[in-house]
Amino acid sequence: MYLVTGGAGFIGSNLVAGLAEAGDEIIVCDVVDDANRANITKRGAVEIVDPEALLDWLATTDNRPSAIFHMGAISSTVERNVDRVMRNNYLLSLRLWEWATEHQVPFIYASSAATYGNGETGFDDDNDPAALRQQRPLNPYGWSKLMFDRAAVQMAGQGLAPPQWAGLRFFNVYGPNEYHKGGQRSVVPQFWQQIRETSKARLFRSHDPEYTDGGQLRDFVHVADTVSVMRWLLKSPEVSGIFNLGTGQARSFDDLAKAIFDTLGLPANIEYVDMPANVRNQYQYFTEARMDRLRSAGYDKPFISLEDGIRSYVGDYLESNDLYV
Repeated sequence: MYLVTGGAGFIGSNLVAGLAEAGDEIIVCDVVDDANRANITKRGAVEIVDPEALLDWLATTDNRPSAIFHMGAISSTVERNVDRVMRNNYLLSLRLWEWATEHQVPFIYASSAATYGNGETGFDDDNDPAALRQQRPLNPYGWSKLMFDRAAVQMAGQGLAPPQWAGLRFFNVYGPNEYHKGGQRSVVPQFWQQIRETSKARLFRSHDPEYTDGGQLRDFVHVADTVSVMRWLLKSPEVSGIFNLGTGQARSFDDLAKAIFDTLGLPANIEYVDMPANVRNQYQYFTEARMDRLRSAGYDKPFISLEDGIRSYVGDYLESNDLYV
């Protein structure tokens, strides 16, 4: 039996479905409405625990989880309530780590590529404390994730850690069941919606002479690959540490938009618009996960290509209008 916090969210709900496919029992910790409750139950949850009651549930349950997947967080990069972010993203993570350490339960949690800030120090998931001190996130969300990564490495170095632990620095994840994220959805459903409504996709102009309009680069990773890595970790108890989770290959926004047009059988029609002035100084022109550590740890499956991932997501999900699939 596994506990998945944030199990009604984007990555969490896909993980729940993936674990349930293997016949595992899943406890979901999340805030859910009736629609989400039906959705997450359909995906395989056998019990739903409110986040406010989670620590009490862990203290009293007779059914100790075999592993904790901590995907729950305030994930908005524009959230400015620092106290709220730190309470949810850092302090709760610390309490769960302590519980998993005391009860010797594997602990796999969601970190983020937001820890790398503007990328000036690179995207190498070096677990050395000195390297972690060099990273400078651009928002409270990124700082909360980096602070817990630093704490995890420090505690593990002192021998105060679960038998297995892994912090996964997710890059630009896209795929089914992100409908509820609104403006924080990946750009895939946003571009798809623009194309369906206006027959064109609107991409930012570049304000950096090293990049063409639409040539800004991101490491887009399909959510199915994130689930595959987490399920692999369950079978690899000797693997611990902080790991990047992307494809290791940056692709342009132009490439992504054209893949959507190709899937829809439409000619590419891209309009470039000015980037809002208030984000230009913090805009990332390039992200690309260094995947050497995860590969060296033994994960050898190929990652889904951008074109194949878009074809599946747009063709099989977005075009079906079955947003709860």
